[in-house]
Amino acid sequence: MRLLLTCLLIALALPASAQIYKYTDAKGNTVFTNQPPEGIQAESVELPPTNTVEMQAPQLPASSPEPAPTQAAYRVLRLTDIPTDEALRANNGTFSVGVQTEPALAPSHRLRLVLDGRPYGEPRSAPPLQLHQLDRGEHSLAVQVLSGERVVQQSETLTFTVQRVNTSSPALRPPPPKPPTPPKPAN
Repeated sequence: MRLLLTCLLIALALPASAQIYKYTDAKGNTVFTNQPPEGIQAESVELPPTNTVEMQAPQLPASSPEPAPTQAAYRVLRLTDIPTDEALRANNGTFSVGVQTEPALAPSHRLRLVLDGRPYGEPRSAPPLQLHQLDRGEHSLAVQVLSGERVVQQSETLTFTVQRVNTSSPALRPPPPKPPTPPKPAN
């Protein structure tokens, strides 16, 4: 196996190091060859280095519907239906939020929530976006516009508080049963 690999590497290297020879044949034509002819004087030809071209990143045409990364795709991108001044009451921690975009969401774009700094849920093409079983307490939430896996734009991050009923609260426990009242003596 090692011998075969060595032979292949040598065979690949030969054309790169091949020598070119130049001579004039009996009819006066100039001939170039990689094998010097026998009995005819041939001169070695020094070739300049080959040209190389650096590969460039493709440029999007000016009429492309995708915005440049620094250009905002939407004048308005914000979450709606989230109370910021008071706690959001969601006993099971599940609720929906709306998204407002201007102009309307492009067909190739999707919306994804960012909860507490991490992507949340599957990207969707239309609001409302649902959150499931959030713990009670303070959370941060934003929405991203995606084109494939690339983030096109992100909304301002909002902070809100989820209020859930604590089922282990003593106030929610049923009162203990009353002891049976003893029968009244008969007169």
